[in-house]
Amino acid sequence: MHMTLHRTAWATALLGALAVLPGWAKEPPAATAAAWQDDFGLATCKLNSSGRNPYFVLEPGHQLVLEGGAVRMQITVLDQTKVINGVTTRIVEEREWEKGQLLEVSRNYYAICEQSGDVLHFGEDVEVYKNGQLQTSEGTWLAGSNGNRPGLVLPGNPRPGQRYYQEIAPGVTLNRGEVLSLNETCKTPAGTFSRCMKIRGTSGMDSKKLEYKFYAPEIGLVRDAKLRLVQHGPSKIP
Repeated sequence: MHMTLHRTAWATALLGALAVLPGWAKEPPAATAAAWQDDFGLATCKLNSSGRNPYFVLEPGHQLVLEGGAVRMQITVLDQTKVINGVTTRIVEEREWEKGQLLEVSRNYYAICEQSGDVLHFGEDVEVYKNGQLQTSEGTWLAGSNGNRPGLVLPGNPRPGQRYYQEIAPGVTLNRGEVLSLNETCKTPAGTFSRCMKIRGTSGMDSKKLEYKFYAPEIGLVRDAKLRLVQHGPSKIP
């Protein structure tokens, strides 16, 4: 996912807590008001590599372009898949530039639960650049290795107050999302969108990390921190 949260330092104070996160195929524990959901019933899901829910389009060719200041981010659903831990996932590529220079390329691996419409995140391969040169792959993780488990990108039936882990990779990323509203109006260069979902993003590894994202029905991400949607629709894809 977008680079703002996933390149975070390891917080040693959380080692004990992370060690007891339940296995992702088990039945979820009873929800509490303060709980962050980390089990998404995958054992009972039929997972598909394409599809859509009300706020997320996982179909080859769908592309979003967001800009803000000197930053440009392009998100493309590729006509490519990757098998991760026995699940065929769809590759969604994010490219980010600043002042025309490539900053980051990430290839995210998503699948959608046919029963719930939940979009699950099975990992990502990250490349970080400086002056056109590859610097690091920090932020890379895959479900099924090193204690990593799938996270929930966006729920298929979101409700205000819903809190969940978007990425579960101890020592790499513990991004979280919280649904704040389903009735936001988002003004962007690509148009004004109503009934948008507002998500507050935080990190279980860094309490200072905070970002807000907005998703428009049938389109997807339209605002990400200072970035605003400038273009959306089908594209020529690899």
